[in-house]
Amino acid sequence: MSEATHAPPGSGGQQSGMKDKASEVTGQAQEKAQQMAGQAQEKAQQAAGQARGRLREQVDQRSSQAGERVRSTAHDMRSVAQQLREQGSDQPARLADQAADRADRLGGYLEESDADRILDDVEDFARRRPMAIALGGLALGFAAARMLKASSSERYQASSQQRQIPRETSGRFESPGVPAPAGRPVVP
Repeated sequence: MSEATHAPPGSGGQQSGMKDKASEVTGQAQEKAQQMAGQAQEKAQQAAGQARGRLREQVDQRSSQAGERVRSTAHDMRSVAQQLREQGSDQPARLADQAADRADRLGGYLEESDADRILDDVEDFARRRPMAIALGGLALGFAAARMLKASSSERYQASSQQRQIPRETSGRFESPGVPAPAGRPVVP
């Protein structure tokens, strides 16, 4: 056997082989990582598509329901306009009729439009009138803050009233935080 075929440990041939093996393993790991990233991206796109589909269904359903309610309100406004005419109030009757016509058109639009059309129209409006969207958001935020403030005060009152209601414990009535006299029941 010749020494040329067997390289001693630590020689350049063995190091070259190890480098080749390491780069092969690295390449395989990178390929596997790319495959996994592609699969994750595919799953994310599927989930986003499903979410969009559910959103469209919800917008379609809710817009149709809102359209029906708005048209019902328009019908009621026409009834009010008719009553106003019978009472001799022509100007308020005309205003009620105009409001009813606009409400009827809005109801028809909501009933007949699909989610894509409604969302496109909202986006177009937002592009044309960004200040209106900002003011609308401000108004909604203010209204939400007022509702939260009102509901928190009601919750506080309800919880403080609950604390003041006497309760019976082992034959005696006690109010929370106020001990009953020893040996005698407290009668409210």
